[in-house]
Amino acid sequence: MDEKVRHILEILENDARATPEEIASLIDMSAQEVSQEIAKLEETGIIRHYKTIVDWDLVGENYVYAVIELKVTLERNQGYQAIAERIYKFPEVRSVRLLSGNYDISLTVRGKSMKDVAFFVAEKIATLDQVQSTSTHFVLKTYKEDGVILHEPETIKKLPVSF
Repeated sequence: MDEKVRHILEILENDARATPEEIASLIDMSAQEVSQEIAKLEETGIIRHYKTIVDWDLVGENYVYAVIELKVTLERNQGYQAIAERIYKFPEVRSVRLLSGNYDISLTVRGKSMKDVAFFVAEKIATLDQVQSTSTHFVLKTYKEDGVILHEPETIKKLPVSF
């Protein structure tokens, strides 16, 4: 891949709102050339989606996230792709990943409560024929999401001391 195109991708990955003019000022291309390259990258599927990362805690929405690990048994003539496709269609599922190690697949899911997530796992995931076992880990706090720090480090405030 051309180095300039790689640079465009890195810039957009860090800031999807970067304009062709801003990108052009960082690399040796015109804004029109940058726009054309971005259009090609979108057409070929290299750029899949533009995303906004929202700190829902600051909005006041109390979503519950969980990481769910699955051990699966593959069906005859079907690989992990078939089970992944079945799982990623659920609207609660935010990500699906194939793993190495003790578990085969990892899901990140979102619900309105721990109970919602538990019911999702019990009723929709654990009941799938290919799923042998699950291990659910509730996310207590997210510090960084897709490379973006969500919470600024807390500074320790010293209390004044008087004698």
